[in-house]
Amino acid sequence: MWVVAAALGTGAVLSGLLAPSEALAVLARTAPVLVFLVAVTVLAELAQAAQVFDVAAVHAARAARGRVPLLFVVVVLLCTVTTVALSLDTTAVLLTPVVLALASRLALPPLPFAMASVWLANTASLALPVSNLTNLLALRALGLSTAGYARAMALPATAAVLVAVLVLVLWQRRALTGRYLVPDVVRPDDRAFFTVAALACVLLVPVLAAGVPVPWAAAGSAALAGAAAAVRRPRLLRLSLLPWRLVVLVAGLFVVVEALGPLGLDAALGSVADGHGRFVTAAVAAGAANAVNNLPAYLALERVVAGQDLLAVLLGVNLGPLITPWGSVATLLWAERCRSAGVHVPWPTFAAAGALLVTLLLLATVPLLP
Repeated sequence: MWVVAAALGTGAVLSGLLAPSEALAVLARTAPVLVFLVAVTVLAELAQAAQVFDVAAVHAARAARGRVPLLFVVVVLLCTVTTVALSLDTTAVLLTPVVLALASRLALPPLPFAMASVWLANTASLALPVSNLTNLLALRALGLSTAGYARAMALPATAAVLVAVLVLVLWQRRALTGRYLVPDVVRPDDRAFFTVAALACVLLVPVLAAGVPVPWAAAGSAALAGAAAAVRRPRLLRLSLLPWRLVVLVAGLFVVVEALGPLGLDAALGSVADGHGRFVTAAVAAGAANAVNNLPAYLALERVVAGQDLLAVLLGVNLGPLITPWGSVATLLWAERCRSAGVHVPWPTFAAAGALLVTLLLLATVPLLP
């Protein structure tokens, strides 16, 4: 995927479809997203090496007292609250390794826990402006305050989470029954490294809540964990820590969408999405997000959809990226965490389940828009 995105982006510039200055401007706008992508990936890799996620998983398992259904409820609450308060990307990076470590340690099927992480990361991201970068981008265009946005999206966001959980429970009901052996408390191999890495993860919460820009907050946490690794585990600091393939993919998609806008993409999106009802607008937004990633999809649609219909666009670009792996940065990060943990989720299964869920989500949420 990243090779195709790189080739298309480079071709757009070399062919003259996009001037080099315009491509640089696109990359400058994309830079905060790319900084965040790199920083949170490095933080997650180092925290995993420090056994932060293993310890957190054991605590969650002990809190559920050996009951699988209760454990699933704990995971759902953690994913929802983290997404609403700290963004879907934080859930994808920091909670996905926890739930995967949980399933592995308890010998439980990983699929329901992995899917809960990615589905709730995307669906719960409707709730507040900070929950998703697309929401922050839309605030100015919508002319809403933070409180006004929260009121407008309260019912759709609640419905989205409930539908996602219900579908997942029905789909994975056999795997979500029974009991497990409550594990003993885990003691990290290197307590000093563990303590600093855990602190780096935990500090991300109040720093983001204090209003520090997301890229800088993530970079600071990654730097703190990196400093600890440099002292305690210097061999961890290698180039493979950097998610350069994801960076190339996201940057390439932004450049391609920018180049295609004047060539008919904007006109095509406008003719379909604007003036044909909110459900059509949301469906077009969801399709665009799965085609080119939700951030460039939102920016393209913002140019052609006016007024309060942008709320329907947000439904599509927030709830829609559950079919293709590149639909949102969070889905990409989730896929990287699954790969790193050795958990394989077949993409045909992911896409088929996601297509059904997205359809149900749009049917349930569009009528709830103000």
